[in-house]
Amino acid sequence: MKYNDLSVNRNTRPTRAGRGISAGKGKTAGRGTKGQKARTGHRKMPAGFMGGQRAIMQAIPKLKGFKSLHAKAQVVYTDRLNDLAGKVDNFTLADKGLIENPYASVKVITRGELTSKIELSTQFASKTAIKAIEQAGGSFTKVVVPQRMAKKVEE
Repeated sequence: MKYNDLSVNRNTRPTRAGRGISAGKGKTAGRGTKGQKARTGHRKMPAGFMGGQRAIMQAIPKLKGFKSLHAKAQVVYTDRLNDLAGKVDNFTLADKGLIENPYASVKVITRGELTSKIELSTQFASKTAIKAIEQAGGSFTKVVVPQRMAKKVEE
């Protein structure tokens, strides 16, 4: 006998439910007796359907409000930028402690006076903040959020 001589035919036929009591799965065809699941079309019940009574998702209490998965921008006010000069980006702001994470988006908002000349490169700035930066002799450029560098795995 060789492997390629083996017979690959099934030994048993597929069961045919509901074809008489001698077939093994006759009469109720493995559905039990009576009830909603014994009737035809029982697989079309919606998820959470509980036999006509209040569904589980209607019964449990809900939390109020809405929680956004979108990360909010870190806010920096213009009067805090007076201590800085030259080129200012996310990493400069993080070094000075004005933001927590340099890899998150930053928005500059007007508050107080801006006297120092800076070249600001962040993700967002209000119109009045851009105006205040330009009046102080600086400029604003919109940049994308810096990405973290992937760590190299040593072999």
